[in-house]
Amino acid sequence: MLTRTKRRNYYKHRRHLGAFGILVIVLAVLGVSAVGSLQLEHKNRSYEAREKALEESILSEQERAEEIEALEAYTKTKKYVEDVAKDKLGLVYEDEVIFKADE
Repeated sequence: MLTRTKRRNYYKHRRHLGAFGILVIVLAVLGVSAVGSLQLEHKNRSYEAREKALEESILSEQERAEEIEALEAYTKTKKYVEDVAKDKLGLVYEDEVIFKADE
């Protein structure tokens, strides 16, 4: 059987052991949350970079769409028909003079 002083020391030691256990658990939770926070921040940075790249891509595609619309409008004009006839078919107007370089 334990004496009264040994029993007091045993319970004191046991109380400190419980406080130490709680401290370890709190530190473990803090460590896990810190690591999770760093991982989330890394993901956030990568998503922001991807978002910026996609926005630039959207802008370039919008510019390309505008160029295509302008080309479409140009292809419906008489000037376009004349240019194609001159370049590809070699056609000219009756009163037009053409100079060719000697090769």
